[in-house]
Amino acid sequence: MLTVHHLNNSRSQRILWLLEELNVPYQVKKYERTPQLTAPKELLEINSLGKSPVITDGDVNLAESGAIVEYVIEKYGNGKATPPESGKLDNLYFSHYAEGSFMPVLVQKLIFDIVPQRSPFYIRPFASMIFGQLNKQLVQPEITKHVALIEAHLAKSKSIFFAGGDEPTSADYQMVFPLEALTDGAPDRLGPKIKEYVKTIHDRPAYKRALEKGGEYAYAKL
Repeated sequence: MLTVHHLNNSRSQRILWLLEELNVPYQVKKYERTPQLTAPKELLEINSLGKSPVITDGDVNLAESGAIVEYVIEKYGNGKATPPESGKLDNLYFSHYAEGSFMPVLVQKLIFDIVPQRSPFYIRPFASMIFGQLNKQLVQPEITKHVALIEAHLAKSKSIFFAGGDEPTSADYQMVFPLEALTDGAPDRLGPKIKEYVKTIHDRPAYKRALEKGGEYAYAKL
């Protein structure tokens, strides 16, 4: 049986959602973040980088959520999660955009928020001022551009999903996590279409089953 090595509050939640949508039998091995919010060393026994998600499927040991999504859909999709012909290019683009362009900006924001908090108390005011300005001048304008791009695409999509079809595709499985992270970290930045999108995903029965399997998930909002 396929095993998902699942780290709490991580990208592996979207793998559980994918497997539930496709009705793939699987089991979950759970790992908890350390007090520093990093993955535990036990994950190093599964993947040399110690990251999640990782799946084991027979002799296959595979990391990187984008690769896992493609692997699972190709092997277990049985025709599901296939974009319509008119949406293939959008599906390709947003499947790679999620981690290639969008998430790095959100990770940068997270780092700029965390560094002042973890600085020694005597330099914390200076760190807060410096990283606050970096966030304001470098990160926030980029987030604004990304939100506008996503909002405009969802507004013109033929359906609620990124590829414009009747069911989620790889683009949705990839995009849901950064949009959830944005919902958690900068809810005031959300446009109406993004809010509708996240709520629609969270209302899906398969998504709710994935939450039950994965346990507490900080980004299951809206």
